[in-house]
Amino acid sequence: MEDTLPNRRPKAALEPVRKATAYFHLYRHRMDYADYQIEHLPIGSGVTEAACKTLFKQRLCASGMKWKERGAGIILSLHARIMTDQRWEQFWHKISRYGFALA
Repeated sequence: MEDTLPNRRPKAALEPVRKATAYFHLYRHRMDYADYQIEHLPIGSGVTEAACKTLFKQRLCASGMKWKERGAGIILSLHARIMTDQRWEQFWHKISRYGFALA
């Protein structure tokens, strides 16, 4: 016979609730959304999704484009550097200093 009383759930049914409670307790310092909004910090995945669309989708899926994994990786790496402040200059400084290895 299961360890239950009328109108009570089995102990096993409470395990997901215990896990969720532990998770929220452990990460509560990351969930101060009101303060994040005051500081104009993103609290959702929209910023990440928009960056993926801009960086990957628009760059790799233009009309007539086909990419192999290596070529796409090179193009995305360069595109990310162009779109990130100071990374483009760092990239060329490194090329000037160490040269460019051809495949």
